[in-house]
Amino acid sequence: MEGASLSDANLTNSYFSSSFIGVNGFGSPAESKYSMMQRMTTSSSSPSLLNDGAKNFSHSTHDPVNSPTSSLFSDFGSLSISQRRKAPNPAASEFIPKGAPRMAAMAQSTMAQSTMAQSTMAQSTMAQTTMAQSTVQAFPSPIFPHPGLSSSTAAALAPGMSLSAGSSPLHSPKITPHTSPAPRRRSHTPNPANYMVPTTAADQATHIIQKETVGGTTYFYTDNTPAPMAGMVFPTYHIYPPTAPNVAYMQPKANAPSFFMADELRQELINRHLITMAQIDHSENPDVPSEVDSYHSLFPLEALPPPNRMQKTSNFSYITSCYKAVNSKDDLPYCLRRIHGFRLVNTKCMMLVDMWKKIQHSNSVTLREVFTTKAFGDHSLVFSYDFHAGAETMFSRHFNDPAADSYFTKRKWGQHEPPPPRQHAGLLPESLIWAYIVQLSSALRTIHTAGLACRVMDPSKIVITGKTRLRVNCVGVFDVLTFDSSQTNHLALMPQYQQADLVSLGKVVLALACNSLAGIQRENLQKAMELVSINYSSDLKNLILYLLTEQSRLRSVNDIMPMIGARFYTQLDASQMRNDVIEEDLAKEVQNGRLFRLLAKLGTINERPEFQKDPTWSETGDRYLLKLFRDHLFHQVTEAGTPWIDLSHIVSCLNKLDAGVPEKISLVSRDEKSVLVVTYSDLKRCFDSTFQELQAAASGSL
Repeated sequence: MEGASLSDANLTNSYFSSSFIGVNGFGSPAESKYSMMQRMTTSSSSPSLLNDGAKNFSHSTHDPVNSPTSSLFSDFGSLSISQRRKAPNPAASEFIPKGAPRMAAMAQSTMAQSTMAQSTMAQSTMAQTTMAQSTVQAFPSPIFPHPGLSSSTAAALAPGMSLSAGSSPLHSPKITPHTSPAPRRRSHTPNPANYMVPTTAADQATHIIQKETVGGTTYFYTDNTPAPMAGMVFPTYHIYPPTAPNVAYMQPKANAPSFFMADELRQELINRHLITMAQIDHSENPDVPSEVDSYHSLFPLEALPPPNRMQKTSNFSYITSCYKAVNSKDDLPYCLRRIHGFRLVNTKCMMLVDMWKKIQHSNSVTLREVFTTKAFGDHSLVFSYDFHAGAETMFSRHFNDPAADSYFTKRKWGQHEPPPPRQHAGLLPESLIWAYIVQLSSALRTIHTAGLACRVMDPSKIVITGKTRLRVNCVGVFDVLTFDSSQTNHLALMPQYQQADLVSLGKVVLALACNSLAGIQRENLQKAMELVSINYSSDLKNLILYLLTEQSRLRSVNDIMPMIGARFYTQLDASQMRNDVIEEDLAKEVQNGRLFRLLAKLGTINERPEFQKDPTWSETGDRYLLKLFRDHLFHQVTEAGTPWIDLSHIVSCLNKLDAGVPEKISLVSRDEKSVLVVTYSDLKRCFDSTFQELQAAASGSL
C-alpha cells in the first residue's frame, strides 16, 4: 500500500493489507474482442512505472497509449537484443475460450424390445413386457462430454432406472409407485462402508430387480443400497491415524511437531490474529475518529500524515491514508483507503464500482464499498476493501534494500569479467519471478475479461501474504478519481487502459529481474536487458520484450501464455502440495475441540466444594469415580515415585471415555486401600448424568 510518498522509510515497515474473503462463485463474462482503434490523445491519470529521474517508482499523469510508450518504444527499438521467438497467435483456440456448438438435433435410435419371462408354475403363461432403452445419439459422443450438451431424457434417469414401454407418455400416470425407493439425500460426507461395496459383474447380477405396474405403466427398479463387506470393523473410539504418505515423504523438518500443527504456520496465524485484533489508543491519536459511517475501531495501517502536510502521493495525486476497521453490519474487519479532500461530484461512477464488486479473484483484493464522509473533518472519499492481516507490499519486500540497488547501479556491464551467478549477485530466483508472473497475469485476465482495467500495476499496490501469495490492491480507485461525467460511454477508454496494464506488468517483471527499481529507468534499459539475458532464461527475456515493445495490434494477456508454458503446471503443483500440507496440519487439530470440551466438563465436576448444600457431593457416588478417573489421567507416578507424564495416555483415555468402550480400567484410591474395576462405558454414564445434573441446576430446572 502506498503512503504519501514511496520514499518514506516508515511506510514499508508496517503491516498493510487489504484482506481476502474467498471466491463466492462470481463468474466472468465472455472475453470482449476489441477492434483496432485509432490513437487517442485524451490525457488521463493512468499510472506509469517509468518516470525520468524517479527512483521512488512514482506515477505521473500521462496519456495511456502515447505518453508512457512513445519514448519507451523508441528506446527498445534501439536495443541490440533480438527477439527470436515467434510471436504467439492470440486467436489460438487454447487461449481464447469459445463456446462449443450445440447439436442441432438428436437422432433417435430404434427402441429395443426385450422379453422378460416369469415361470412361477410349470404351465404358467409367458408374460412379455417391453422395456425401453435409453436413446442413442446419431453422432459418436465426445470422450469428455459437456454436461450442458447431454440429453435431457438421459439426465432425468436415475442410475439403474429405465423408462418402460407400454402406454404412451400422454397416458402415463402422474404418480410414483408407493414401493419405489425413496430419493436418497446426497451428502458430501460419504459413508466409509460404501467404499467396500463389491462392484464386480457377478455381484451386481445378484441385485434383485423389482417390478410394479401402475396405471398401465410398468416400472423396474433395483435396490442399490450399499452393504459393507462381512468382517469389516471400525474403531469404537476416536484415533489419530499416521501422517499421509504424500506429506510424510515431503521430508519435513526433523524437529517438526507430530501431534500439532507446524510452529511456522502457528506463528503466522497468531501474528495475523494479533494484527486483526489490534486497537488504537484514542487519547494519543485524537485525529482518528471512533466511527466512520458503519465502521468502528479504526486502526491506522500506515503512518498518519501530519495535519499541515501538503505532499500528495505519487500514484493517486491525492493525500491518502489506510486504516483497519470493523463493519458494524457484519462484524468483519476491512481495509479503508481514505482519499483526503476529495469531493465526489457525480455518482454515475458507482456504475464502475458495482462492476468491481463483482470481481472475486484469488489474486485481487476485492472492493466492497465506496462512500463519502466528513468524519475526518473534511470531504473524504473512502474505499472499503477486504482486509488481509500481515500483508506487505512488493515494494517493501523486494525493493527496499539499498544493497540490491547498488549492485545494479555500480557494476560496469560489458567492460569487465562476466557477472557472478545469480545466487551470488543478490538476484531473485527465476522460479519466484515466474510465480509472480502467473498470479499477476491471472488477475489481469479476470479483470480484462470483465471489461475493466487494473491501472494500479505497481509494486506499491501489490501486496504479498505468506511467502509468494500476491494480490493486486487498490483496484477501482483510478476509475472513480478520473471519472469524466461528460463522456457518454464510460468504458470507451478501457481498451487503452488494458494496454497500459500490460506495459506496467512488463515493467514490474523487469524490476523484479533486476531486483532494483533503477533497472526500469530509460538510461538503464540496455543494461537491464543484458542482465536478464545473462542470468535468466530466454522465455523471461522474450516476455519482457513483448510487454514493453510496441506492437501493431491490440495485445491480450493471453498472449504471454506460450512464454509461461509448463511453468504454469509447476505453480499449480506447488499450490496443491501446499494445500496438502495445510490439510495435514488441520487434521492434527480436528479432535482438539472435542477433547477440550471433555476436560472442561470434568473440571466443572471434580473438586466442587458444594452442590445443593452438600459439601461432600463431589466425593460420593458417581462423582467419586470421576475423581479417581481424573487421578488416573493426570496423577500417576512411576515405581520411584516420580510423576509419570504421557500425553498419548491422556488422549487415549479421554477418547475411550467419550466413546464409552467396554474396556475395563482399575481405579485406585489415594490411600491405596480400595481398588475399583469399572468400564469406560460405566464412566461415561456417570459423566453424562452428573454433568446433566449440573446443567439442570444452572438453568434453574432443579
